[in-house]
Amino acid sequence: VERLEVGPDEVRSLLGRARVHPEKIRVSDTVGVSTGMFYTPMGGDIMFVEASVAPGEGGLVLTGQLGDVMKESGRAAWTFAKAHHADFGIPPELLKGVEVHIHVPAGAVPKDGPSAGITMATSLVSALSGRKVRREVAMTGELTLTGRVLPIGGVKEKVLGAVRAGITEILVPHENEADLEDIPEQVAKELTIHLVQELDDVLGHALAEGPANPPPLGRPREEGAEIPGVRVE
Repeated sequence: VERLEVGPDEVRSLLGRARVHPEKIRVSDTVGVSTGMFYTPMGGDIMFVEASVAPGEGGLVLTGQLGDVMKESGRAAWTFAKAHHADFGIPPELLKGVEVHIHVPAGAVPKDGPSAGITMATSLVSALSGRKVRREVAMTGELTLTGRVLPIGGVKEKVLGAVRAGITEILVPHENEADLEDIPEQVAKELTIHLVQELDDVLGHALAEGPANPPPLGRPREEGAEIPGVRVE
């Protein structure tokens, strides 16, 4: 039997160019953009959840071809942020004068599931408070209306995908602690993994240090003064 070695070049010639383009870690800390994790039958990867604020009537817009469960996660995150605005340095008048938009890129790809709850909440709080999200942190976890972080599935696949993307710090629900045993030892050594139980734990790790600096939307202004639109990228 003749031995045949198949390397990347041979695979490329047989199957053609790569059609999946994994995300990479962002180049800088950004207001309103946090990094989540997901997995499919092809493996794990990271995704970005973007939040922006603009003059409006206090509503919430969700885009990115999100399924019902993921939309519910976004609404829960919005309700929690409004209920605890003082804890995050968000002025109450700001909530009445803005429209909040949450978008998950790759709009042609359907997305669903509860595990982006804490990622959506982090982006929301960041956009409303003006505090940046640390680029090296990725997270996964379901969020309740009371701020609890619930367990999710696919921890191993998500972590491996995040590592490939360049992530060095990961937030995982405390109840998923046993799943960390499935992560290869060599991979685990290169990571800082935090087990989180409450959204406060998540924000403590995910948001960059510094005081809140909310956008001026919705605040009292002089008569005739314009309110510029604000888009958080």
